Amino acid sequence: MADPYNSSPRPSTAIRLDDAMVTTAFELPGYRVVRSLGVVRGITVRSRSIVGNFLGGLQTLFGGNITIYTELCEQAREETYRDMAKHARMLGANAIIGMRYDATDVMTGLTEVLCYGTAVVVEPTRL
Repeated sequence: MADPYNSSPRPSTAIRLDDAMVTTAFELPGYRVVRSLGVVRGITVRSRSIVGNFLGGLQTLFGGNITIYTELCEQAREETYRDMAKHARMLGANAIIGMRYDATDVMTGLTEVLCYGTAVVVEPTRL
């Protein structure tokens, strides 16, 4: 199946925005930033279900990793990351620098997860 976010025709030498082109650093080794396109973000608001709270509560009795909450958090991060990358591609970026996650409780049982960074156009550095 084709990647819906990178499906537009591009020259074969074009750098595609993929996971290797996203970094928490403010530079990408081997590349130089030629244009900054601004902040991009993905956001989701998640709640725990009654069943999830019940199962999570049972897991807390035994200690250790509360897998139902771990999975919920990972799904939220993955969704926001994907949305941030889509936003960057829409602006014409081929990389994202300074990527971060943030989470805030909106209310009890309701959490906002945000993934953001700076969309940039990069080109390989010449040696």
